[in-house]
Amino acid sequence: MKSIQLKPSLLSAVLLLGGGFYAANAVPTSAPKSYPDGEVGRMVKLGEAIMNETDTHPLTKEYVGNKLKCKNCHLQGSDGKPGTASGIATWIGTATAFPAYSKREKSVQTLQDRSNNCFMRSMNGKRIPVDSEASVAMATYITWLSTGMPIKQNTKMPCSPMNSDRWMGGAKHFAKIQKKATHANYVSGQKLYDTKCASCHGMNGEGMGTFPPLWGQDKHGQWLAYNTGAGMSKLNKGAAWVKSNMPLGQGGTLSDQEAADIMLYVDAQPHADFNLEDRLPPKVEMGVYNSKVLKEQHSVRSNFKAFGLDIDTIRGDHAIK
Repeated sequence: MKSIQLKPSLLSAVLLLGGGFYAANAVPTSAPKSYPDGEVGRMVKLGEAIMNETDTHPLTKEYVGNKLKCKNCHLQGSDGKPGTASGIATWIGTATAFPAYSKREKSVQTLQDRSNNCFMRSMNGKRIPVDSEASVAMATYITWLSTGMPIKQNTKMPCSPMNSDRWMGGAKHFAKIQKKATHANYVSGQKLYDTKCASCHGMNGEGMGTFPPLWGQDKHGQWLAYNTGAGMSKLNKGAAWVKSNMPLGQGGTLSDQEAADIMLYVDAQPHADFNLEDRLPPKVEMGVYNSKVLKEQHSVRSNFKAFGLDIDTIRGDHAIK
């Protein structure tokens, strides 16, 4: 991707974030110093706890179908708060963009809609009722992280203004790379994973300690990671996220081809299929699903086919159906 060179006189005046410029003193780099008073403050703290303990928290665990937590993608920053790390997927500024248009749902989405979509896809689970305490708490926490930032609703995608250019530019850039992938890139990705990723995520993608799993199932047959409807399952978006955030604390140190090869390998491993109709709860429980798209299906095979790739050729075997 092309880099933008700033004149020295501008360095103190602007901050470059994925191709978008923001006044340096207007862009928070951490959560606010204190919680709001009263009930709002309690909800912010509850939302923060849910982000840290999503798969085990009593208010959300029944809606999660894997071993992931929100903070696994929305990384903790130097303040220790989920979603404040500077890479792609920061939550700082996110609330300023909503309600926002989503091309995938072909509708205007609320912040709670967006979180619910993550539960169906990244969390391999089901949607949380939007009027539940958990749903409100998560939205309250994310909104708190945008304290003092101006509202500018996103008419193109449901994404923070600090992420949208990086997601759009990164997805386009890595799509071009992934469309040229071969079995050699898969082999390269496996080697890179073994040397740079496995010490945290496990040789078989099972996760290690507090570090999240990336694929596969446990001994009981429960899926461990995101399903094939999640953004991370898309070869281009997953690579953009890895390039920005990994290895942990060293985001930006992988080459573009290294990031692409790693995600080619990871996304070629077993992940749960995604069928939207299976993820939607009864309308009496949920209310109307805010989308004009009511049918959507993905598999590992179809995600590779979307880039003109045959999974058997890429892997060199016939393990993925």
